[in-house]
Amino acid sequence: MTFEERIIQLRDQLHQYNHAYYNEDKSLVSDFEFDQLLKELQALEKAHPTLQDPSSPTQRVGGSVTKNFPTLLHAERMYSLDNTYSPEELGEWIKRIEKIYGAPIEDFTCELKFDGASINMTYVNGTLQKAVTRGDGTQGDEVTANVKTIKNVPLKLQGDYPAEFDIRGEIILPLEGFKQLNEKRLAAGEEAYRNPRNTASGSLKLQDSAETAQRPLQCFFYALAGELPYATHWESLTKARSWGFTIPKSMQPVSSLDEMLAYIQHWGEQREQLPFEIDGIVIKVNDISVQSQLGFTAKSPRWAISYKFKAEQVSTRLNSVSYQVGRTGAITPVANLEPVQLSGTIVKRASLHNADQIEKLNLRIGDSVYVEKGGEIIPKIMGFDPAKRGALENVIHYITHCPDCQAPLERIPGEAQHYCVNDTQCPPQLIGKIQHFVSRKAMDIDGIGAETIALLFQQGLIYNIADLYRLEKEQLLPLERMAEKSVDNLLAGVAASKQQPFAKVLFGLGIRHVGETVAKRLAAHFGSMLALLQARQEELLAVEDIGEKIVESLNTYFINPDNQRMIQDLTDFGLSMEVEVVEKASSKLDGKTIVVSGVFEKVSRNELKKMIEDNGGKVGSSISSKTSFVVAGASMGPAKKDKANKLNIPLISEDDFLKML
Repeated sequence: MTFEERIIQLRDQLHQYNHAYYNEDKSLVSDFEFDQLLKELQALEKAHPTLQDPSSPTQRVGGSVTKNFPTLLHAERMYSLDNTYSPEELGEWIKRIEKIYGAPIEDFTCELKFDGASINMTYVNGTLQKAVTRGDGTQGDEVTANVKTIKNVPLKLQGDYPAEFDIRGEIILPLEGFKQLNEKRLAAGEEAYRNPRNTASGSLKLQDSAETAQRPLQCFFYALAGELPYATHWESLTKARSWGFTIPKSMQPVSSLDEMLAYIQHWGEQREQLPFEIDGIVIKVNDISVQSQLGFTAKSPRWAISYKFKAEQVSTRLNSVSYQVGRTGAITPVANLEPVQLSGTIVKRASLHNADQIEKLNLRIGDSVYVEKGGEIIPKIMGFDPAKRGALENVIHYITHCPDCQAPLERIPGEAQHYCVNDTQCPPQLIGKIQHFVSRKAMDIDGIGAETIALLFQQGLIYNIADLYRLEKEQLLPLERMAEKSVDNLLAGVAASKQQPFAKVLFGLGIRHVGETVAKRLAAHFGSMLALLQARQEELLAVEDIGEKIVESLNTYFINPDNQRMIQDLTDFGLSMEVEVVEKASSKLDGKTIVVSGVFEKVSRNELKKMIEDNGGKVGSSISSKTSFVVAGASMGPAKKDKANKLNIPLISEDDFLKML
């Protein structure tokens, strides 16, 4: 046997042993034998580097170093789930979706809701191509090297799998592994990690994948994504299990509310016996064609919901209330608490939200208050112990002036929060605006973080975002923590940001109610800052997703002379103030809305979408009466095919589309 044949044999053996262990609960060899085979493979691959394979089992030991995790778009958005907390709310959800569907629905799945870090993995020709964190749902960080170290993530699939697909899962840290990890840290004199969930999430962003490999992470997979030829969610995951993915055996089909509640009760009682943390149950409509017809809201799928277990609640003393000023001037009252452990973390503060919430709770300084985590994430005060109240004279009254600049607070009619309207002089607002401007979703300026911005502001070197472009090396070098390399990186990041597109500049200004999507809409519609500044109210309202509240906010921002001067300064510094005009390849698809569905052989889906846009067409996200035609590849979903047929939307092949251009 040649060394090349031995390498292939070892890889196949180790992949098979992993599959049997994680998907069939079978140990075909001892841990010692497995490790010896792995060491032999490592030695052979090291001696013959030309035979390296990214899907080799040796990739699990890590060793690659990633200093920057690139941000990648998800091919399909990773939505969050709506929550429900009672049988009544769950019953209302069923009635609601049945009303939308127009008929009874009696085919669901129940699954455990694992408390970890969501991940999207892309497989091409049976090998793991990339792994991307959930991020904001639209885009996330690529952490492929670290995910490859997780032992139950298949690097090479087996069986009859699609040529290309995405699969979603939850990366968790089992409780025993978390305990052992903390024992090692404490023995080394290091601070213990607070909870398994945050530790799992943080493990994915470690720069050295060898360090990630030392952590006993696991991944449970819960959904396939993309156009695949499966009629039900259950069928798709059963197929995925046969390819090598760990699909929890706790998943169960149900057909009624009573069966859902029985499942919820069972796992609510068994929750403490599980070797990992869960925070609820996920209920999904099983039939994929029904899922397609139910669709999505802006944030969540209508066809799935999370039943959250009752949050842990503890009592502690309310010591004081402080008030935070956000970059938009919004005032948030914060309860400062006697430190207490809650759901694996030490809680010292809790949000009181607004004046109405303070009045409703009727709190006093010194009260013994009940604290829980809303959705087990954000601590909140639920009430007080009547037997342990603070003095009557210590009742909390909402402040009337900004805690930082002392300007009077205003409350906009119809809104719950108070605002400091001194937005051009209030220090926290000025600092917050600059921090927002440099953030990743805005101008993405490397080398300058929140602490650095606060330092530069305190030193009088920056007052607004335009001042970033006035900074000079001689001003920065004398500052604390500002070595020459740090200064060079900061100035290089500021200079590079001038290449960011107009939509990011507009979002970076931090105009109230103008988020990332709204900024993109405005940039695409008006094309330049000048056109936007000159736009009349009716022109603004004609833009998709733009309402009166956004228009009022834009007018308030642009009428301010300080903001006008700052925008002119940014223009003079060379920032993009208009959309770059990309010349179309042709106008053959002008006026056409085209949906791309399935798997393609000659070009990728993203390349097809770019071709559509380059030739004047618009890419549709779903099939509707406005769809001109569908470019249909292999494994196009049956639900989309049925819908296209019902609406008489033409289906054309990849070859026909390419000939059309």
